[in-house]
Amino acid sequence: PVDPRTPPPAYRVPWQVIRDDSAHPVVVNQSSEGADFVRVFRDDLDARDSTQLWGRVRPGERIELCLCSADLDEVVVTIAWFRERDGQEYVWRFVV
Repeated sequence: PVDPRTPPPAYRVPWQVIRDDSAHPVVVNQSSEGADFVRVFRDDLDARDSTQLWGRVRPGERIELCLCSADLDEVVVTIAWFRERDGQEYVWRFVV
């Protein structure tokens, strides 16, 4: 029997950011499961709360962000998504 007081195993963030070009980082879904209703929020002085809707991102899928107009020293990118397995919303932030 499973002890209800035992927390579930940690969920590893599925995203990898490839920063070869800081103005065009590539976000990769490294998970074996898709991410649903993915939204990306860019927050910086030039484009406060700029949002992109990516929809479903499949395992292995790569998406390039265009941050050309952003102040790369100030920009924070937030990714929000729903996990198929539990239907919960997750949020993860990164800087370039």
